[in-house]
Amino acid sequence: MVPRLGAARFRDMLVRRLRSSAGFMITFQRERRLSELEKLNQEIIHCRACPRLVRYREQVARDKRRSFLAWDYWGKPVPGFGDPRAELLILGLAPAAHGANRTGRMFTGDRSGDFLYKALFRAGFANQPTSTNREDGLALKNAYMAATLRCAPPANKPLPGELANCRHFLESEIEILRPRAMLVLGGIAMRAYLGLLKERGQISTLAAFPFRHGASYELPGDLPRLFASYHPSQQNTFTGKLTDAMMLKVLRDVRQFLAR
Repeated sequence: MVPRLGAARFRDMLVRRLRSSAGFMITFQRERRLSELEKLNQEIIHCRACPRLVRYREQVARDKRRSFLAWDYWGKPVPGFGDPRAELLILGLAPAAHGANRTGRMFTGDRSGDFLYKALFRAGFANQPTSTNREDGLALKNAYMAATLRCAPPANKPLPGELANCRHFLESEIEILRPRAMLVLGGIAMRAYLGLLKERGQISTLAAFPFRHGASYELPGDLPRLFASYHPSQQNTFTGKLTDAMMLKVLRDVRQFLAR
């Protein structure tokens, strides 16, 4: 004869099973996203859609800056990077010629990255404040790093057609991650993202969402909350247009939103 469980024991058993099931689903979803992101990143790395960018990124990798002669430059499109369960998607402009084009990871190996990752660490989105190479132990927490353009452009000026060729990579990242918040770094990144939404019919105009540092917009439907910051370029950080406190304030606003 099977013994009957008391109400308390039955409740405890049910809770354990539910927790076990929830834990399995979280692990399954994380592994699925990780697999999809890895597949997408391989597609990004092997892209040769823009002849001008291919020539430039490979030329830079051959004709190295004197201070980086010992480096084996990446010289390929730079994939996304971060937490596969991220609620925050950070959108930059493009790899720097001797930064991410050298190291193979966005905002890694240049002054912009030094500034940005220090702020991400202070805001709790990174496990360390420095980013020097792909093997330095950096991990993002609840954040994923992407870019409007995956190859370093000459003079840091991408052409409209090149941005259009890269757009589907960002679309795929958004589809896989389904972030709750989007942080755009600079006006070009913001226009690229809003242009994508307009093309898909999710917004009717870009004019309703003007770029300004510290702006935050609630977009229609279930679109991510949009946050904006000046780009952490040396032109902005060295002149004081973007300070540590300004960057940290935006990131803390994002964290406060995600905590709701």
